[in-house]
Amino acid sequence: MAHVPSTRKLVDWLVTIALAAAFVLVFEAEVAKPYRIPSSSMEPTLHCAKPGAYCEASFSDRVIVNRLAYRFSDPKRGQIVVFDAPGAAAQQCGAGGTYVKRLVGLPGDVLTERKGVISVNGKPVPTGWSHNAKEDTIAGRWKVPAGRYFFVGDDRPHSCDSRIWGSVPRHSLIGPVLLTYWPPLRFSLH
Repeated sequence: MAHVPSTRKLVDWLVTIALAAAFVLVFEAEVAKPYRIPSSSMEPTLHCAKPGAYCEASFSDRVIVNRLAYRFSDPKRGQIVVFDAPGAAAQQCGAGGTYVKRLVGLPGDVLTERKGVISVNGKPVPTGWSHNAKEDTIAGRWKVPAGRYFFVGDDRPHSCDSRIWGSVPRHSLIGPVLLTYWPPLRFSLH
C-alpha cells in the first residue's frame, strides 16, 4: 500500500510536467516566439554580438515576437517585424531564412532614396529609423505592390533588405517585435 501514493505522485508530476511542456510549445508556436538578432542590420535599435561585422554589443539581443498580431490587425509602418525572407534574399545577401527589419512601405506606397534619405509618398521617414544613413549608397525608387510590404534595416549601409531583393508578401510576415528581453539591461518594449 505504501507504493500506491508514491506511484500516484509520480504520475501526477509527469502529467503536470507534460502539460506544462505542451503549453510552452503551443504558446511559442502560436502566440509569442523568441528570436536572436544575428546581424548588424538593425543596429543600434537591436544589437548583434561582436565579433560580427558592424556589431556593437558583446551579446546579441533576444526579442519576443507577437505571432498573433497580424491575424487580427494590419501591419503598421514603423514596426520592427520578423518575417520569412523571400528566395531572392538568400541569393542577393548570402543568407535566407528569418529576417528582422523595419516596415517602411505598405501596399501601394512609393518609396524613394536619395543621399541616404528614404521618403514614403514624398515624405521622409523619421530619422530614428536610420543609422549611418549618410554612408548609404543605394539610390532608387520602388512601388510596393498590393499585398506586399517593404522593409529596410535601421543601419541601412549594412543592411541587405527590400531595396535589394524586393518586397515581402503578407503571408511571410511572422509578427512585430514586442520586446527586447535579453540582455537584461537592454530590456525594452517596441
